[in-house]
Amino acid sequence: MTRSLRSRLLLGLVPLQAALLALLLLVVIGTLWQAGFLLAPRDEDHVIDIVQRAVARDGSGRLVLQPTDELQRLRSEIPDLWLLVRDSQGGSLSEGAVPPDMAQIGAALDHISQARLGWQLFDDPRKAPVRLKRIDTAAGNLQILTATQGDLSGRKALLATILVFLGLALPGFLLMTLATFIATPIVVRRALAGLSLVADQARQIDTHQRGVRLALTHVPAEIVQLVATINDALSRLDDGYARHQRFVADAAHELRTPIAILNTRLEAMPPSSERTRLLEDVARLATLADQLLDIQRLEQNRNSFAPVDLVALAQRVAADLAPLAIAGGYELAFNAEADRIECCGDANALERAVINLVQNAIQHGGRQGTISICVTPPAIIEVSDQGTGIPPEHRALIFEPFYRLHPLNRGAGLGLNLVREIAHLHGGSITVFDAPSKGACFRLSLRPIQAAR
Repeated sequence: MTRSLRSRLLLGLVPLQAALLALLLLVVIGTLWQAGFLLAPRDEDHVIDIVQRAVARDGSGRLVLQPTDELQRLRSEIPDLWLLVRDSQGGSLSEGAVPPDMAQIGAALDHISQARLGWQLFDDPRKAPVRLKRIDTAAGNLQILTATQGDLSGRKALLATILVFLGLALPGFLLMTLATFIATPIVVRRALAGLSLVADQARQIDTHQRGVRLALTHVPAEIVQLVATINDALSRLDDGYARHQRFVADAAHELRTPIAILNTRLEAMPPSSERTRLLEDVARLATLADQLLDIQRLEQNRNSFAPVDLVALAQRVAADLAPLAIAGGYELAFNAEADRIECCGDANALERAVINLVQNAIQHGGRQGTISICVTPPAIIEVSDQGTGIPPEHRALIFEPFYRLHPLNRGAGLGLNLVREIAHLHGGSITVFDAPSKGACFRLSLRPIQAAR
């Protein structure tokens, strides 16, 4: 199943938006963690208590840390542990990477018993606050400074993830998806609006409306090459059709001379049944050549259409073909619902079309009954017979070139095709249906002269 451009865009954009929002969620969580909002602060008082039990003085009175079990455990748990111990006489003990600012600020806060110092004072808000506390130890009253940052808190990370997802990612995703579903059809419709014009132009292209090219002005840039390629193909088709038409016309012209010579020689032969049959065959060949040339002449004279009185035209055909119809065993009837019914076209071509319809009725009407020619407004000519009719499954095929309803029929199979071509060139149509007398009725519908103008 071929998907529309709109569905392809939706199926492509929505997952992309979801991926971008997931990436945004990771960036937000990472930013919060980097800023320290998701790090669990350690209990500095617990660290100070361990240091209080481990601090002592050596033989020379200097401050030292005894390697107690809990101090060793604390060092292994906190790789970045740092602390600074000071006494009132100026002696000090430090471990780890003590920030220079903390080393200097301790002496200025000797009179403070305890405090918590935020790092925003020192332009580094990502670090944990510093805990300062003065306590009594075995080495005397000491000032201890320390700050330890904890690991990522799973609880905080989960809570932050949920809050960011519900407060930012999910509403943003829903809003973007809704906007995509609303905006995508509008954007696609506007972007492809020029294709509607191209489609209308393409519908006008057929064998009778050649030279049409698809416009490139309003076509999206991505489709310009495709439309240009189609125009090139149409040019090649027009050239090929023109060559084909010239070939048919030249072949028909070339056939007329040997047919005329053959007809002359046959007429010079002594009368016989064989001579009569050969003359009939040559007449059919001449008719075939004339039919091949009729379309070519009509193509060249399309611009010279003029008002044609269909009533007078049908009367002439009835008068000319009445002897042939009577000789074939028919009666010929003519009826017109108005004195004058006009259309715009080529009189010779339209007369050829009506002649072919009457000749077709003579040939396939069963050689009995009545052949009727009826002219009705607005510009319709009907030719019906009282034969066996045409089966529905053959009604579309009989207008194809060289198609014959009965394979053994001696006709060339071009008469009805010529009628259809003439009808199309005049902006009309030819249809066939069952006549009231159970025979076939051919309806040639043309454009009345008011509509043609």
